[in-house]
Amino acid sequence: MATHLPDYFKCPISLEIMSDPVILSSGHTFDRSSIQRWLDAGHRTCPITKLPLPDHPSLIPNHALRSLISNYTFLSPLHQTISQPETLISTLTSNSSSSDSKIEALKHLTRLSMRDSAFRRRLAESGAVPAVLAAVDDPSLQEKALPLLLNLTLDDDSKVGLVAEGVVARVVAVLLHAPSPDCRAVAATIVTSLAVVEVNKATIGAFPAAIAALVAILRDGGKGRERKEAATALYALCSFPDNRRRAVSCGAVPILLTNVGIGLERCVEVIGVLAKCKEGREQMECYDGCVQILVNVLRNGSSRGIQYALFALTSVCSYSQRMVMVALEEGGLEASLGFVEDDNEKVRRNACNFIKVLRFNHSRVR
Repeated sequence: MATHLPDYFKCPISLEIMSDPVILSSGHTFDRSSIQRWLDAGHRTCPITKLPLPDHPSLIPNHALRSLISNYTFLSPLHQTISQPETLISTLTSNSSSSDSKIEALKHLTRLSMRDSAFRRRLAESGAVPAVLAAVDDPSLQEKALPLLLNLTLDDDSKVGLVAEGVVARVVAVLLHAPSPDCRAVAATIVTSLAVVEVNKATIGAFPAAIAALVAILRDGGKGRERKEAATALYALCSFPDNRRRAVSCGAVPILLTNVGIGLERCVEVIGVLAKCKEGREQMECYDGCVQILVNVLRNGSSRGIQYALFALTSVCSYSQRMVMVALEEGGLEASLGFVEDDNEKVRRNACNFIKVLRFNHSRVR
């Protein structure tokens, strides 16, 4: 549909109609959001000419082109959509709309809202949220509605309002009942996005079955992406202390350790957070092979995985003499010695703390 508009209305980077055209010092025009991402990525050349740019390039508004785009007489369906999202929303809410037309409307809204925060705000102001939630409830539309709902959560200013409008109930229902692993993965990602705001962590955690649903995916989920997104969401929620106890009471610790043991390293990050609470440490001590799994992460994991494995080991060994002895038997001291001069400051600090705990407690026994 964009082909109905002149090519110079399109950003050379995104190839989409520009909503905020700006001129680079090279003389070429780009959509502000696209060229800003190019510059933020560290590029200091013009994407078209490849000529060098100043360290702090100026972005000059192209008012003339913006006016042309806004006042273009022969508006294509795409540009009408950009200007009037209400048209697509009415397609979603109309009883006379076919399932196929609703799917096309969802796909169109998802693509337009992916990069444009102004368009997302316009959607929210146009009453899109109830329509999108209704689509999430519809099994025939759910797969296309969830990515749009995820886009609507991208702006921090919208996150609390979305929770107030009932997003959590819909997302939890998807986590529990959706037959599609992809839908469950997107639903978990929505939880992570909403949990960026501190007050939402408490609200989501207190919602019946929210944390239990994420733990169930880690226990029963099929695809790696589904489990990874569930672990990420659980990590985001468990930075709130009350949610740690909720996760432990749902049986998260043995399930997380099992997933760490089969290579899902994201779960060791959640273990590190749960080790901050007494209930979490007690469950780790009860799990046969906990220390062995965490020491194996020290030997084979990524820098971030090692950081959290060291923190979890330090926590459980600080409160349990038996765990100290197990850690020494499993080679935890030798494995951690290699990190005392690591480039990562957090790894280095956690390694030093773990070594101190092992040596102090071991000397007390001797």
